[in-house]
Amino acid sequence: MTEDVVTYPPLDKPKALAENVWIVDSGPLKAMGVIPLPVRMTILLLADKSLLLHSPTRYSVDLHKEIERLGPIRHFVAPNIAHWTFLEEWQRHVPRATTWAAPGLRQRTQVKKSDVRLDYDLSSQSPAAWADEIDQVAVPGAAGFCEICFYHRVSRTLILTDLVQNLEPPKLSGLFRAIARVAGVVAPAGKAPIYLRAIVRLKGHAAKEAARRLVAFDPAVVLFAHGRPFHRNAREQLEQSLSWLL
Repeated sequence: MTEDVVTYPPLDKPKALAENVWIVDSGPLKAMGVIPLPVRMTILLLADKSLLLHSPTRYSVDLHKEIERLGPIRHFVAPNIAHWTFLEEWQRHVPRATTWAAPGLRQRTQVKKSDVRLDYDLSSQSPAAWADEIDQVAVPGAAGFCEICFYHRVSRTLILTDLVQNLEPPKLSGLFRAIARVAGVVAPAGKAPIYLRAIVRLKGHAAKEAARRLVAFDPAVVLFAHGRPFHRNAREQLEQSLSWLL
């Protein structure tokens, strides 16, 4: 199966999604070492005309040039403990950009052994750099997991990472489709993978309150790193995908 079948071409190119919002589809990666996953970066243009790159995907010179046409890259965001592996190369090419990381990421052994630089930890409180434009919600989990979710007010775009995965069955082969169904990550109502749901549930009330905040934003669009975004009836689709937590 080619990557074009699994993913959302054109790949590694910024695609306008909403006001001051672009996405870059890339991949595939392997979930649980088995399921081929499309992977997505989100780009936000801030009020100062600089760019925030959420969950950077694989680097290329051409992609870098295209992004720089939108504005200067000033911020990288690693939104959870799994989405950081492409940071190192982006940092080499954009050394002056600030890197913001989900809580717990810098404690991971793989990160300590790498050359990735993490400048600041994120929380549910947006930093001054974008507090007037973007709300943040920290969704906690056990075993050091935390995902920081972003709500871009102007475009009413909610940006998740792994809290929802929404893989389209026609893009998966028979075996992978069966595995994805068991994991609970199949469109049109994909959820977090079953193992991640278990980890987040262990945080009880705090995790439920975070999920309620996400739904309360009433987003027009919900993006995530893997799979088809929610474009229509986004709030209703989000409620369905988070029903295990709400």
